[in-house]
Amino acid sequence: MKETYWGYWLILLGVFVVVIMMLISNITTQNTEDYYLVKEVTEAAMIDAVNYGYFREYGELKIDREKFIESFLRRFAENVSLNTYEISFYDLYEAPPKVSVRVASKTRSFIVAGDSTSFDIVNKIDAILELTGQE
Repeated sequence: MKETYWGYWLILLGVFVVVIMMLISNITTQNTEDYYLVKEVTEAAMIDAVNYGYFREYGELKIDREKFIESFLRRFAENVSLNTYEISFYDLYEAPPKVSVRVASKTRSFIVAGDSTSFDIVNKIDAILELTGQE
């Protein structure tokens, strides 16, 4: 009879460990996807926002601030799931082009043993667009 109880406890412990591993895997996978999404969207939005008239006249890169924000939000909204995101823009310099973007995602709440737990994941990207190969 004692061995049977030990078997039940061992199976219960195994199920508990598998559930915890699934929760952690879900959170880390979401963080990785969000980081690469923010990185790629920032790069594409900066290229979209280049002011080509200024470049032709002065030979220097300059981005349009409003066009960058519009392009970033549009591209980001097309590629995200239904989580809640808070997007903040810091240090938007037009010339030389530099942007800092902070994206905080609110994950759904997990209820474990009666306690509700949620994880807020923050990704920060600093990007500088530079022109190479020109003398």
